[in-house]
Amino acid sequence: MLQRHLLAAGITLLMTMPLQADVLSIAEPTYNTPNSESGVLRPTRGMTMQQVEQKFGTAEQQFAPKGTPAITRWQYSQFDVYFENQLVIHSVVQRKPE
Repeated sequence: MLQRHLLAAGITLLMTMPLQADVLSIAEPTYNTPNSESGVLRPTRGMTMQQVEQKFGTAEQQFAPKGTPAITRWQYSQFDVYFENQLVIHSVVQRKPE
């Protein structure tokens, strides 16, 4: 009998408590600049460092590898290229200041 009263009191307490939740919204940055003649041509996933250098020339700046596996970034005038070991994993068009 006591258990029923405690259960009823607990349920009543839960029903009277205001329910609230914080909503955290993080907009995913989009870099939808096409990889085409009308957009910014840049390296594609799977290219080697050698292929990137042959097609796009020497990077303006090459950052030292970090972490395991080694992630290296090459910076060109319009885009950055990220390598895992020797292969391109991503290339990103740089944002223009607004």
